[in-house]
Amino acid sequence: MDARSQDIAADLLGWYDRHARVLPWRAPPGAPAPDPYRVWLSEVMLQQTTVAAVKEYFAKFTKRWPTIGDLAAAEDGEVMAAWAGLGYYARARNLLACARAVAASGGVFPDNQEGLRQLPGLGAYTAAAVAAIAFGRRAVVVDANVERVVARLFAIDTPLPGGRAAIREAADQITPDARAGDFAQAMMDLGATICTSKNPRCMLCPLSADCTGFRTGEPDLFPVKPVKAVKPQRQGRAFWIARNGKVWLVRREGKGMLGGMRALPDDGWRARADGTGEGPLAGPWEPGGAIAHVFTHFSLTLNLALYSGSDWASLPHGAGEWWPLDRLEEAGLPTLFAKAARLALAESGES
Repeated sequence: MDARSQDIAADLLGWYDRHARVLPWRAPPGAPAPDPYRVWLSEVMLQQTTVAAVKEYFAKFTKRWPTIGDLAAAEDGEVMAAWAGLGYYARARNLLACARAVAASGGVFPDNQEGLRQLPGLGAYTAAAVAAIAFGRRAVVVDANVERVVARLFAIDTPLPGGRAAIREAADQITPDARAGDFAQAMMDLGATICTSKNPRCMLCPLSADCTGFRTGEPDLFPVKPVKAVKPQRQGRAFWIARNGKVWLVRREGKGMLGGMRALPDDGWRARADGTGEGPLAGPWEPGGAIAHVFTHFSLTLNLALYSGSDWASLPHGAGEWWPLDRLEEAGLPTLFAKAARLALAESGES
């Protein structure tokens, strides 16, 4: 490391010793590393999700499945239901696959990046984070917060995603050999609390003296982001079939969007422009309004249809289950269908 990199690492670790966030999956600065299971679980949950949202889920998961062996032995449906609301449901499927792989190899995580990368669902970032935080290995850990901090420190103006190689190289330059886990978490904390995407608090930043972006007077211009593409718009239709205080729910296929989750029956989100699509029963159907939902790659308008008939025998045998309305929150519906259910309850007067 050159002198500038050494100063950056020392200044940041000194700041972290005083200002580290207290989070349920962390050990305090300088303390022995936390359980790798807790580090891994938190990192998977935090992908594409805020710290505030993850805290409650993390507490519930670790209470219900306190060890990697407990999680590995859990039923798929229980884990998917417990994950409901966190989004990006492929993470939950990978979570189970990884837990079972670790359990099958003795219940111990590999202690280095190379071994961690061999586990299901662990990409470069997660493997580096677990290696550094749980095992103290020197690893270059670059999430969105770290990306922003490094881009500003070095005024890297190559637009993303092309600029990520230069950002990673710069992050490697300033990553110390000692206290690798604390350094990684310090970078995350700095990006989350000081070097924020808008209105960075440069006067409070321990690295401002070394920050090229700060010296430009416009640090918030970094990293340079590409122009956002307009998301495609899709139409879909979901079906509310209720009787005797229960609603008909189905289990989605294990792969694909919201795979393995309980849900309302739908048309595969292939409705015509007028919002109509084939339902699980011939009808009669009443309009129940519509909800809007945004996924990573498209926006969806989901039109809700309320069944007003009584031909229950026509429902496909074994294709679903009657779920009590007063326990609907326990069904683990993903956010899209939870929103649709709330609308259906309001429209049908059953809320």
